[in-house]
Amino acid sequence: MPVLRVDGRATVYRLYDVGYTIALDHAAERLGGTTRGRVRPGRGEARAIEIRNPPLFVALGSRDVTIGGERRQAALSANLFDFGVCSMQLRVPARAGLPWNEFAEFGSAVATSSDVAAIVDRELRALLERVAPAVDRPGVAPISEEYVVFRIDHLESPEAGKAASDLLTDDQIAALLLGERRPLSVSARRELLPHRFSYYEDDLTVLTWDHALVVEPRVDDCDVEYILEFANAQLLELRMYDGQLDARLPALYDRVAAARTRRRPRLSGRFQSVLADLQTQVADLTETVERVENALKVTNDVYLARIYAAALELFREQAWRRGIDRKLGILRETYAMLNSEAQAARGELLEVAIVLLIVAELLLGVLRSA
Repeated sequence: MPVLRVDGRATVYRLYDVGYTIALDHAAERLGGTTRGRVRPGRGEARAIEIRNPPLFVALGSRDVTIGGERRQAALSANLFDFGVCSMQLRVPARAGLPWNEFAEFGSAVATSSDVAAIVDRELRALLERVAPAVDRPGVAPISEEYVVFRIDHLESPEAGKAASDLLTDDQIAALLLGERRPLSVSARRELLPHRFSYYEDDLTVLTWDHALVVEPRVDDCDVEYILEFANAQLLELRMYDGQLDARLPALYDRVAAARTRRRPRLSGRFQSVLADLQTQVADLTETVERVENALKVTNDVYLARIYAAALELFREQAWRRGIDRKLGILRETYAMLNSEAQAARGELLEVAIVLLIVAELLLGVLRSA
């Protein structure tokens, strides 16, 4: 088989929820010259993608990282999203002209490097200290996302004239994205590598759950990586709010049970604080989820839009959204039930008051006649 050589890099994305919202203009003022402003996709077909509030790009310089026992210089940067996500990116270049099998080994070493996590966590804390005044309700959530994109700028093969999608076999892609060294069966390839996209003859994008391959000879074209990062940021938020709802539902049931078993319940007001908190939680979560989902909208079926839709499908974001909707529905039903119960208690209290007034009036009448 002809030896395929590549020039490329690996970019590790680690995404964190760091607060409720981030005021990006305020953050840009705090960061000064390290930010390059808001970033958007640059392709012509990117007009089919609407981004309400583009993320703020922050350049954080270079860092030394150990990859496979070898020290390399990696470029560190971050994107701040207005819905409270900070995406840290560490770009590690591979040696030029690597044979494909060595590039696959390089990719595996980057994905498993302990240096990467240590560097990113340390630099995240430093960045958050700088932008703290711009973050509403600051705090790093325990849930994070990691995604690795292998970017190839140049493919060199003795088989000249072939498209990028034809140069790379499924087994070569599986070795890089799945870490598989043995040939996969036809059914396994169909199951594990179904998401392949190509727009020109010299480009290719292949998606998996936690890795992606992007072949793009135009060095300044990073639109696919941008779209994948956005999809991961949205996935992180959906996972986080799903987890919050999982924690809030049992706590809500405990509060309702405690309100019902008070020795001296205030007939009409025992659920007042529960109802107020419940209404606030439902409104807060609904607004936040809608803001995250509407941060990026696709208006036409073009190359970048297809990649974005495939990423959402692969990450099962609709399943996460359905889970959130179901739990929000439980909160709304609980609110309606408690509100009805409170209304019934007010009605009972009013009936008791009316009866007492009638009795009092009868007694006064008897007293007057006596």
